[in-house]
Amino acid sequence: MRYRVLGGTGIEVSVHCLGAMMFGAVGNPDHDACARIVHAALDQGINFVDTADMYSAGESEEIVGKALRGRRDEVVLATKVHFPMGEGPNRGGNSRRWIVREVEESLRRLDTDWIDLYQVHRPDHTTDVEETLSALTDLVHQGKIRAFGCSTFPAEDVVEAYHVADRRGLMRFRTEQPPYSLLARGVEASVLPVCQRLGMGVLTWGPLASGFLTGRYRKGRPVDLASGRAALTPARFDPALPVNAAKLDIVERLVEVADDLGCTLPQLAVAFAAAHPAVTSVILGPRTEDQLNGLLKGASLTLDDATLDRLDAIVPPGTDVYRPDGAWRPPVLTDPARRRRPLADRSAA
Repeated sequence: MRYRVLGGTGIEVSVHCLGAMMFGAVGNPDHDACARIVHAALDQGINFVDTADMYSAGESEEIVGKALRGRRDEVVLATKVHFPMGEGPNRGGNSRRWIVREVEESLRRLDTDWIDLYQVHRPDHTTDVEETLSALTDLVHQGKIRAFGCSTFPAEDVVEAYHVADRRGLMRFRTEQPPYSLLARGVEASVLPVCQRLGMGVLTWGPLASGFLTGRYRKGRPVDLASGRAALTPARFDPALPVNAAKLDIVERLVEVADDLGCTLPQLAVAFAAAHPAVTSVILGPRTEDQLNGLLKGASLTLDDATLDRLDAIVPPGTDVYRPDGAWRPPVLTDPARRRRPLADRSAA
């Protein structure tokens, strides 16, 4: 397993990162089986583990914490904060009030004294980014976290946070965690170049495009919308919808590339994400140990320029075949009042 430096932190992380989103009730409820996945990853050279407080309502963090007992020093441990953790106001978001409270809960669930990388899971436009950066800077000074980053932030929000930190003398986001796959290449247009210019590390999520690049979903085959990932978000898998039909057409062409290389489609997908010069580490989110081992068998796969050119011809650079983030949309798009002038002021004359 190769290692790359995470942004300017000096921390070396494996090119593959073990993602724990599928640990717990949402994916694999067997804690012992999940622990075996963690141990198998560590034994094969992965030293980077990523989870979040909201994954299975904290259960994922608890599983990771138990799995790392006795091996904590081997691991660069990352988690996230932002999404609601319970009913009522002030139990989510990016406020100082929530961050300083929830980091304690994550430390407890992870059974650790420190978090190596604490990430803001999504933007929060109700909170001044200076408030967020100030709280995170204090947590670094207190030794509770080593560095902090953001996840799925638009390029303009990344740039704003960078300049606010510079002006206010605060520590800055060291990493960004965007969705990136052969079916979701939109971040190539701005997010990844911005991260390169600012010297930020990048750990990407969703290399298998929510399962579409596993090889399980193929054109002409029936899709069970009542089980697995499809049951959670049927609209992403229903082949009757044009966007999903387009994904299935592309998958057939990508399978041809994988067959020519002698690898699996998932191995091709992960190798593609790791080949971008902005990407530090690619998050793998296996539900079973077999899935992990299948992906790691392709760890040495190198995509040459001819292969990458072929992939570019199938899905052009900077193109999102579908919208990869279903968990958050900018308020400027969701709130009509933000994109409509008052009625009396809309005409040109």
